[in-house]
Amino acid sequence: PVEVAPVQSGPIAQQRTFSGELEALAEFVVAPKVTGRVERVIVNIADTVKRGQVVAELDNDEYVQTVAQAQADLEVARANLSQAKSALEIAKREFKRTESLLKRGIASDSEFDAANPDRLARQAQLKVAEAQVTKAQSSLETANIRLRYTRVTAGWTGGDEHRVVAERYVDEGQTVAANAPLLLIVELNPIVGVVYVTERDYAHLKPGQLVSLATDAYPDEQYTGRIDRIAPVFRKSTRQARIEMTIDNPQHRLKPGMFIRATVVLARVTEAIIVPEQALTKRDDRYGVFIVSEDGRSVAWREVKAGIREGDRVQVEGEGLSGRVVTLGQQLVNDGSLITIPAEQNKTAAGLEKVNGQ
Repeated sequence: PVEVAPVQSGPIAQQRTFSGELEALAEFVVAPKVTGRVERVIVNIADTVKRGQVVAELDNDEYVQTVAQAQADLEVARANLSQAKSALEIAKREFKRTESLLKRGIASDSEFDAANPDRLARQAQLKVAEAQVTKAQSSLETANIRLRYTRVTAGWTGGDEHRVVAERYVDEGQTVAANAPLLLIVELNPIVGVVYVTERDYAHLKPGQLVSLATDAYPDEQYTGRIDRIAPVFRKSTRQARIEMTIDNPQHRLKPGMFIRATVVLARVTEAIIVPEQALTKRDDRYGVFIVSEDGRSVAWREVKAGIREGDRVQVEGEGLSGRVVTLGQQLVNDGSLITIPAEQNKTAAGLEKVNGQ
């Protein structure tokens, strides 16, 4: 007695389902460039932020005072510069007057020699005064820059103009150091799915392949992604490679950290001979199936080459593959063995009983 199933023909696809998780396409950590006390955090978790938007403000009293001091230093430097210019003009006039008197024989050589070094000294003092003004201007600009740093902005580069606040690390009133994280801002559309694959499946994957994704959060929905990046190395600890796929997420329903099941079609055959996987039998290190004769009374061994597997179906290649195959009991039969199919006998017996009953 055996159980049988029909040999089918049609399309079959080899699929693999990988478990992974979602990650944000891009993350930006907002941090102040100066130390200060947090006066106000303008945004909170789940708020949308525009590129360049002010998201927090620090206490700026100290920096305002520094700007005022730098402004005063600049005014002093400018006054010194004006004084140096005046002194140089006086020295130049004195030099020219002495030079003219020397030519007329009124001034002595010693008087002329004394006027020239004074002029040169005044020129040097002017250059020093000009440098002091430049330095004061630079100090003022630095103070203004540090004052602007008390208004913390979210200035990421590239990607979308809008992102979402994922985490908030501080509250108002806390004192933070320079470069201490205040907020984490992420880009959610598109979102990135990450899975890890073994060597067996690695060779079948390539950028551009479409992926079907499912999540526990939305079990009745399917999302479509596309493989974008395939890691060129395997992790030594797991012997797996990282695969990244991009998924459109315009409504932001998919969130970083969600678990996903990603199904990828590794191979596809449009017209194949298909049998139940249970029908495959191994004899003498060779695979084959038992084909049921047309009268259903015996079986014939047919050696096959197995191909794509899809669920409990498998593609096979070989000669004389048509009709029905044995799916249960084939371990007890050989080529040419006589068989019975209890399911058909029971069906026949039930039909006869029904006829006799009528």
